[in-house]
Amino acid sequence: MSLGKASWSLLKAVRVCLPYPATVWGRSYAAVAEARIVLEKELDSIRAAGTWKAERIITSKQGPQINVEGSHSNILNFCANNYLGLSSHPDVVQAGIDALKSHGAGLSSVRFICGTQDLHKHLEQKLAEFHEREACILYASCFDANAGLFEVLLGPDDAVLSDELNHASIIDGIRLCRARRLRYKHMDLSDLEDRLKESQSSRMRLIVTDGVFSMDGDVAPLTGICDLAEQYGAMVFIDECHATGFLGPRGRGTDELLGVMDRVHIVNSTLGKALGGAAGGYTVGPKALVELLRQRSRPYLFSNSLPPPVVGCATRAVELLLASSEIAQSMTAKTMRFRDGMTQAGFTIAGSAHPICPVMLGDARLASQMADDMLKLGVYVIGFSFPVVPKGKARIRVQISAAHTEEDIDRCVKAFIQTGRKHGVVP
Repeated sequence: MSLGKASWSLLKAVRVCLPYPATVWGRSYAAVAEARIVLEKELDSIRAAGTWKAERIITSKQGPQINVEGSHSNILNFCANNYLGLSSHPDVVQAGIDALKSHGAGLSSVRFICGTQDLHKHLEQKLAEFHEREACILYASCFDANAGLFEVLLGPDDAVLSDELNHASIIDGIRLCRARRLRYKHMDLSDLEDRLKESQSSRMRLIVTDGVFSMDGDVAPLTGICDLAEQYGAMVFIDECHATGFLGPRGRGTDELLGVMDRVHIVNSTLGKALGGAAGGYTVGPKALVELLRQRSRPYLFSNSLPPPVVGCATRAVELLLASSEIAQSMTAKTMRFRDGMTQAGFTIAGSAHPICPVMLGDARLASQMADDMLKLGVYVIGFSFPVVPKGKARIRVQISAAHTEEDIDRCVKAFIQTGRKHGVVP
């Protein structure tokens, strides 16, 4: 019996028990049935395009080696945002356990009612110290931090100038504000200057860019952006989700890497990648801005506080980085080992020296098939295709972790070569 017939039979049985008129039930069933047809058609189109995103099930803790349901041995993981390997670091895990025991599982409240513990204030202080900014405010995610910033800071008399390839959360956050919105071509300083000239009548102007663009691993030209901002009287905002903890001599991020920490005014970042990998995001910047966000930022005001175990884990991760930059400094050599090996084999790797190493393939179905074949060889990677990346620019995004060994990296390259030859990508 089809799903539709089964649903209709069940509906007739229920109608006998309930006093609603038959016309009401009929209209309700028709609406659901019509919606189901629309949804199934959309799902079929995704499958046909080869862009279906299946979720593999991991049965172990996150790390450079993981267990995957259906596989019989340890799998090398090369697609996590676990840049520093702290997601399962024993000190980070223990800090979460300690916080769970001392401060409970959660707050059952937003921050301003009864959801602020000493743990939250301590982490905010540590993050402000880490980024060398005046103040910090925590959010449930960096998506929320981006959603909560722009509508508070910018009004109808202001302008926001955004890189065309900024993360979806930045785009959505900007849509919520009433400021004039201008996009500039990706990392194009000349086009940015044109947009600055175009918006000179605005009260305040904010240049918005990812520090590192997550799909391509390219680093924003912050020195040039800051030069233009100072020339035209604008502020600079960066999203540092794929930089915090490991870019720059001390792992402070893109602004430290390029020597402009004192010229970037607002930084949003995440606790869900290098800093323990659990959850949470934050804004660091001027104290007056942070205080205003506490009063008006909707994701902050209407979302539960971060759970104490998450706060405990993130605090310990930040403390480890404040104490030593050794982990962050180990990333460069490992990243270049992978990039050099893949380039020599004939693959096209986007970006520059960032641990995000996109293996460019173009075709969505090819990216998906190669990722599946890599798993059979014991390497976990994922194909990225539309709408995550533009059509025709499908790729497998490899991410190097400080926890990977040289042997892990060499094994990954070898698997790519074997899979690439099978599909005619490399000779």
